[in-house]
Amino acid sequence: MAKWKTFLVCSVCVLATGTAFAGSMALKARADIIDPTGKTIGTATLTEQKDGVKVKLKVSGLAPGKHGYHIHETGTCTTPDFKSAGGHFNPFHKHHGLENPQGKHAGDLPNLEAKKNGKAKVTFVATEATLKAGPGSLLKEGGTAIVIHADPDDNMSDPAGNAGARVACGVIVQAK
Repeated sequence: MAKWKTFLVCSVCVLATGTAFAGSMALKARADIIDPTGKTIGTATLTEQKDGVKVKLKVSGLAPGKHGYHIHETGTCTTPDFKSAGGHFNPFHKHHGLENPQGKHAGDLPNLEAKKNGKAKVTFVATEATLKAGPGSLLKEGGTAIVIHADPDDNMSDPAGNAGARVACGVIVQAK
């Protein structure tokens, strides 16, 4: 009987350790955010979750006020205008805007607000995105990028919400 209890206790320990280890193996990605001069002004950390990809963005050096920010379709951030990042990440061919009744791009994110000191911090879940393989993968061939715009996104207008010039960009890469 003592051997059976020891086996049961050891089995539970192994199972708990395996479950904890599997939970800590969530897919992660990151992006170093640069300004038009190429200076790093912040970071984004991305984590796979059941309901999409959690995006945590922390930046400085922005003009105070609201700014649109989105995931863009190409993993390139050529200064000074970041047009190399292409349009919004939209693998499911939907309309633009979180408030658009006809759907939203997978790369549409809410506005962020920079304080008077130019710093901004925001967390949001991109529900149409994944870090796994598939059409919504942010780690697809050719990559993706996070782009911050000069103006707020109106969350409705195609193709980009009238968010203005691109003022910062970061290529999304798998975290090690």
